[in-house]
Amino acid sequence: MKDITQNNKEFSNKLKKRAIFEGFAVSRIASIPGSSRLKLRTKALERWLANNYHSEMKWMESEKRKNIESLLEGAKSVLTVGFNYLNEEQKQNSKFKIGKYGQGEDYHKVIFKKLKKLGKWIDNEIPNCKWKICVDTSPLLEKAWAEEAGLGWIGKNSNIINKEYGSWLTLGFIILNKELTPDNKSLSLCGKCEKCIEKCPTNAITEPFVINSDLCIAYHTIESRHHSFPEFIERNLNGWIAGCDICQDVCPWNKTAPFNKSIEAAPKKWIKNLNIESLNWDEKRWEENLKGTTLKRIKPWMWRRNIKAMLKQKL
Repeated sequence: MKDITQNNKEFSNKLKKRAIFEGFAVSRIASIPGSSRLKLRTKALERWLANNYHSEMKWMESEKRKNIESLLEGAKSVLTVGFNYLNEEQKQNSKFKIGKYGQGEDYHKVIFKKLKKLGKWIDNEIPNCKWKICVDTSPLLEKAWAEEAGLGWIGKNSNIINKEYGSWLTLGFIILNKELTPDNKSLSLCGKCEKCIEKCPTNAITEPFVINSDLCIAYHTIESRHHSFPEFIERNLNGWIAGCDICQDVCPWNKTAPFNKSIEAAPKKWIKNLNIESLNWDEKRWEENLKGTTLKRIKPWMWRRNIKAMLKQKL
């Protein structure tokens, strides 16, 4: 038994180090089915859905999200990784603001590619191990599992916060049917700080850890398919046309976060130079620029809607 435990510990450490080698900032492991905290997070998800705080994001209602074992038969462990998307070139255009997460390469593809390489490494190390890659398009309680693995804690703005990298992390997971050595769970270090709640111009953080999407600038500029914004959203855009970083920019844990200098995190040239001329771009021009970015989720007509609404408040 001692040999098995030691082997698991050695492989777990090698796996986490390999994840860092592949380009992730942090990597941690949790055991499945997890602690009682997962049940509390699941109940919190159910309350959030019951309040319709997910608005039109109906995919959040998937029952699979409540049961990680439904994603891989015999699941016993999950590796959680964080990709640092903060880049020193992300100086905000004062008039056309875009969330930092979307300024570089499509993080879904970046994370999947790195995890695929990690999966092939696992195949060489343990040929009979089954594994499954998950990014945020998978029905998984991702932030709850990241917290369970010790990657970071869920902050009052509902983002995962890591001591070193703040909340500038997008998450990825590999679920395995092998027992690994879990890391210590994260404890919240937000303390009494409520800057994210205080600074949200639309009061979208209705209480600590709870976001009402219908009040959120990021939701309206990225997900909403309505042809116009509610007046209070439009009034508070203050330059935001794709996402919103306010609740992250004011977080004390983000003030000293290190930059990722890789090309994957560097903002696209068109994003840095975006201006009013973009209102004249045709569908083809938009599609060419959006290709390879997560911002392609925002359709060309939505970009025009967002920009016009923002400019209206600037006049």
